[in-house]
Amino acid sequence: MTQFPQLSPITCEVAKWAFTTRRVDRSDVRGLSTQMGTAKAGDLILCEIVEIGHHKKIQLAERRSSVSYPGDYVVLCLGDRYAPDQFLASAVIDDDLVDLVAGGGVAGRVDAAHARMDEPTRLKPIGLLTNASGHVINVSDYGLPSLPSNEQVTVIGVFGASMNSGKTTAASSLGHGLMRSGYSVAGVKATGTGAFGDFNSFEDGGAPALDFTDAGMATTYRMPLETIETGFDTLVATAASRGAEIVVVEIADGVFQRETRAILQSSRIRDRLDGILFAAPDALSALGGVTVLEKVGLSPFAISGLVSCSPMAATEAAEATNRPILSREDLWSPVTIAKHVAPLMRRETENVAA
Repeated sequence: MTQFPQLSPITCEVAKWAFTTRRVDRSDVRGLSTQMGTAKAGDLILCEIVEIGHHKKIQLAERRSSVSYPGDYVVLCLGDRYAPDQFLASAVIDDDLVDLVAGGGVAGRVDAAHARMDEPTRLKPIGLLTNASGHVINVSDYGLPSLPSNEQVTVIGVFGASMNSGKTTAASSLGHGLMRSGYSVAGVKATGTGAFGDFNSFEDGGAPALDFTDAGMATTYRMPLETIETGFDTLVATAASRGAEIVVVEIADGVFQRETRAILQSSRIRDRLDGILFAAPDALSALGGVTVLEKVGLSPFAISGLVSCSPMAATEAAEATNRPILSREDLWSPVTIAKHVAPLMRRETENVAA
């Protein structure tokens, strides 16, 4: 196997740095630790790609995808992953090879996989990146300064029935509609697995974005609820400090995922929401989502997601839930915003388009 040259900031430029590492100051890197047994979630790990599997590209810190080749060096984060449509993975290094468990730059051990998945891309761990003090570098070292909850900004949460239910499209479309309506808006991805898709989607729609990687987490799976809540407070308050008067917050996965369920049942996050938009793939999922939310004392103001792409499914969902079904085009409309979102605002806004 090719030997990696003596590590230096210049040498680190040879490697492909993944999206999850985007906040790290690369000049802080001074060495490598081979004490893999001490590694924990969020630690930066230098790997060599050995065999290409499911993930054939790496999402780079520069927010573009890079095709992977055997022999490439990559800097990733060790992390857990929960993705029912892909991999269940743990933040451990217990073999000579580890798995690329998320294209945004998360390495670990795949414990289970959806039946349709190819084998994961396999990686050779070279070492954990260390700083001048010899400490292993962790993405939590580079998170935004913690801020207390901002109580003035309006916060709209976007939840979904499952992965791939249309949450990201719903969230970014809502952000775009708010922007077109004259609001100063920001998008936040509060939970999930580090990747640039949701981040870019918000910004494509005109809303500046932040996500949990800005709060020092490569993924939020298996993170303590308190840590996620603190990250949420910081992200919302940071968005508000940058001028946002309304923040659209996307919560990953479905309502039964562990962290999402905890958020909905009892958390500072649920208590801070001024409204909920729910994304569903079909009418039955829409009804199930409304039922689950109502059991914990919450009620979505509308349904969106894939169900809105079918006029027939949308009609079924509207009849079953007694909620408006809003397509992405509906969410773009200032008329829709005025009817469904403006009443949720915490304070009057002077610059909203008529």
